[in-house]
Amino acid sequence: SLSSGKSNIIEVRGLYRKFAGFYALENVSFDVKQGEILGFLGPNGAGKTTTMRIITGYLAPSRGSVTVAGMDVVMDAIETKRKMGYLPENVAIYPEMRVIEYLKFRGRLKGIWGKKLRARIAEIVPLCGLTDYTSKIIGTLSKGLKQRVGFAESLIHDPEILILDEPTIGLDPSQIRQVRELIKNLAPSKTIVLSSHILSEIENLCDK
Repeated sequence: SLSSGKSNIIEVRGLYRKFAGFYALENVSFDVKQGEILGFLGPNGAGKTTTMRIITGYLAPSRGSVTVAGMDVVMDAIETKRKMGYLPENVAIYPEMRVIEYLKFRGRLKGIWGKKLRARIAEIVPLCGLTDYTSKIIGTLSKGLKQRVGFAESLIHDPEILILDEPTIGLDPSQIRQVRELIKNLAPSKTIVLSSHILSEIENLCDK
């Protein structure tokens, strides 16, 4: 692994999650080291999204624990969420807003204001390939561009950790290449957990 010798930033221990009488997760344990890219590979229904929602604090485990930077994601939910950027499979964005309006709005919700917010937007807009689209209404953008807006939103507060759920699903081959390049560009400075049902994608991007 590229991050050999580094400490664990995410620790998952004995994770269970029950839905309506059946277990979506049973006794799942793993670690993610700082600076590592961890890939979840599996078919739809394997439990990838459930695991990611628990790590990000949007879903409570039935049993087991998850710690992020030594903090419990249930007991220390606010602090652990500050350390993470989350890109869900279906990006929840406001189609009637312009890209720049949306990023400012999301930044303020995450506690960033004024010069700091403007500087952060100026940094992530070119990183995410959105320089020519900041004044565009989100609803008029292609799926690939909407995905980039979702990436930008997940990065607005400069998190240490990125959780990416099927980041290339539904994209055409050109858009998939662009998203893969974006992830590779982010990798040196972030710990990344991503899921996919495509083996080549995991092989391309992940350390383990």
